[in-house]
Amino acid sequence: MKTIAISGSPRENVGKRDAKELRYEGKVPAVLYGGKEQSHFAVVTTELKDAIYTPEANFVSIDINGKKTNAIIKELQFHPVTDQLLHVDFLQLFDDKEILMEIPVKLTGTSPGVKMGGKLVQKLRKLRVRSLPKDMPQSVEVSIAKLEVGNLFRVRDLEKGAYTVTNTPEDTIVSVGMSRALKQAEQQAGKK
Repeated sequence: MKTIAISGSPRENVGKRDAKELRYEGKVPAVLYGGKEQSHFAVVTTELKDAIYTPEANFVSIDINGKKTNAIIKELQFHPVTDQLLHVDFLQLFDDKEILMEIPVKLTGTSPGVKMGGKLVQKLRKLRVRSLPKDMPQSVEVSIAKLEVGNLFRVRDLEKGAYTVTNTPEDTIVSVGMSRALKQAEQQAGKK
């Protein structure tokens, strides 16, 4: 999986006033947990843009005073009006501990149902995936090459891999429905 590197500076004081000052300086208060102890630090807001504003799932390599740690973004807090990033929670990664992440779905192939005028409807854009960090996929590929009009692809239809998808097996990922034009053509054909 792709890893984005960021650097942070440790925080001496932890509290509302300190966090407000950091935001005024263009930094975001952050916390790294999951290891033996929590680590409070601050990150320049612009360094986080590649990790946050992307449709892809990524690991993050955090450098705090020369100590590097691999992590994932667990939670983001935004201001309800201005959408300013207020706080970031990182979860430390360990090679022997499973993690749960939302991984994007990547559709591959061309559907014969869509070629005939059907409408492609993607219900799930991300899937919850549990695995060890080394087995975490960049994306979950779904082939739509065999989807005819009226067919659908569910979570249970995914090929088994080194990871586990925790969504409900009956959840529909993608389907091909009838478009208005196709319905009208069928109705016209039925009248003749």
